[in-house]
Order: sequence, then C-alpha cells, then structure tokens
Amino acid sequence: MQEQPTGRKEQNPPVILRLTLPLPPSINEQYATVGRHRVSTPQARRFKQQVRARLQELERQGILHDGLREQFHQSYLALFLDFYFTTPHKRDLDGGLKITQDALCEGLGLNDNRVVDIHLVKRIDPLHPHLNVELEAIPDWQFDKEYIILTD
Repeated sequence: MQEQPTGRKEQNPPVILRLTLPLPPSINEQYATVGRHRVSTPQARRFKQQVRARLQELERQGILHDGLREQFHQSYLALFLDFYFTTPHKRDLDGGLKITQDALCEGLGLNDNRVVDIHLVKRIDPLHPHLNVELEAIPDWQFDKEYIILTD
C-alpha cells in the first residue's frame, strides 16, 4: 500500500455484493417434521431458489463475476441484512438470518463458516416488504489472538 501525504495508508475499495431479496420465511415456516425427520418446507425451498435466481441475474448483468467470487473465497466475510417487515412486532429480527446466510453462501459456493461479522437491522415497509443484503469480503480479518489449530 502506498503512503498518502496524510501519513495514512491507501485503502483498496471494499469488495461488496449488494442485492435485494424477498423476505425469507419466518422460522416457523422454514421446517416441518415428517416422521422423525425435520425437512425444509416448500416456502424455504422457494426462498433458496429465489436467492439462486437473483445471483444468476447478477451474473448475467456482470455484477457477480469470477473475480468477485474469488475474493469472497479468499476472504472472511461480513454479512449485513436489513429486513423490511410489514409491521414492527410480528417477526423476530434473527429468524431470517440462518436461511438467508445458507442460501447466499450455497448460491456463491462459499462455506458459511467464513462469515465472521453479522449486522441485522429491522425496518418497516408495509407496502413492499423485502430484504437488502450486503456481503463484504474482509481480506485482512484477524482474530484476537493467533492460534495454532491442530487438525485430526
């Protein structure tokens, strides 16, 4: 990085993917019990399909390209979710987190264990409920202490 006259290091612009999605189903609408098994509901499967379709649309537009995907694969990730609900008290803020994170990471071919920073915001838009998503690559993320991780 080059030094700027102020003495601050020049920062590369952040690598961010922004997209708007429909609201995910509530947590109670995501799973059903069939026999002894928990399975995804049709609403959950439809939401994941909508996420895949939106990512494919961004690929066709050239917004989501191989270079962006590569940066996401090489970095830790921050996820920013702004939920626009129809009312302020009907839904919990965190109920759509996991399905959104899973659908987004699956659609991008990422392991969701790369997400190290999550921000959730509850907003209201009674006429147009939706979800605004930002996925940001954090190439210089470091944990508080460096640990040697022993694997089996």
